[in-house]
Amino acid sequence: MADSNLLDGREMLEVRWHGRGGQGAKTAAMLFAETAIEEGKYGQGFPDYGPERMGAPMRGFTRVSNDPILVHSSIEEPQVVVVLDQTLLDSVNIVEGVPSDGILIVNTHLEPKQIREKLKLQDMKVYTLNATQIALDTIGKPIPNTVMLGALIKITGLFDINDMETNITKKFTKKFGEKVATGNVKAIRRAFEEVLSE
Repeated sequence: MADSNLLDGREMLEVRWHGRGGQGAKTAAMLFAETAIEEGKYGQGFPDYGPERMGAPMRGFTRVSNDPILVHSSIEEPQVVVVLDQTLLDSVNIVEGVPSDGILIVNTHLEPKQIREKLKLQDMKVYTLNATQIALDTIGKPIPNTVMLGALIKITGLFDINDMETNITKKFTKKFGEKVATGNVKAIRRAFEEVLSE
């Protein structure tokens, strides 16, 4: 896992999210950026919309920097790719543009080694997490987006897990109620503790 903050030594950390409509890739991209901003960093979180419908492949993007972010385009060479739905591995080139030292985080029941073999990856760091099961256990719905935030925080070391939990509690309690907020916080914590590396 992260020995240090992935932003250290970089001008900016860019994350590309791959999911399907309705899985919350947009929400996760924005929540990660918002938490970075609340930590005193600069952040952007936005979706890549096309003719998407519920269940169709879609992308989200997050940028985090210690300095103002002047670029506003989609992310073509992300340092980190987060995949919310493992079925996308068969239909979307999710590692396109990722450098050899990049990071791939996949919501799957498979081990990181199995994902590496499936995608024939030589380099890159691969992490896996059964986010859908964690979401079912803690939230009661198979929506993996906030679960994957816990894994992303663990791997990037970008900020403290408690800060994300505070952000989620504040935003989700107001929007969805205390029960949903509490479930999401539990999901994030479990992901932080259970994400697998090779």
